[in-house]
Amino acid sequence: MTNDDDRGPEVALRLIATLCGHGSCPTIYRTDRGTLVVQGTPISAEAAGIDLPEGELLIEIPEDLLGEVRTRP
Repeated sequence: MTNDDDRGPEVALRLIATLCGHGSCPTIYRTDRGTLVVQGTPISAEAAGIDLPEGELLIEIPEDLLGEVRTRP
């Protein structure tokens, strides 16, 4: 995957799955780039006990949220 400098800074998001009807909560979006964007709670690589490449983040979401993605186009 390339970085934002290679693709440009703007991306269009379309909500495809969330577990709440309003407010800020874990959510999954489909982009106009053919990728997914996950909104959730950041987890440090140190807390997870893994090495993480610079520029990447770990995001925690409820397992049930992935089930919501499978049911939507």
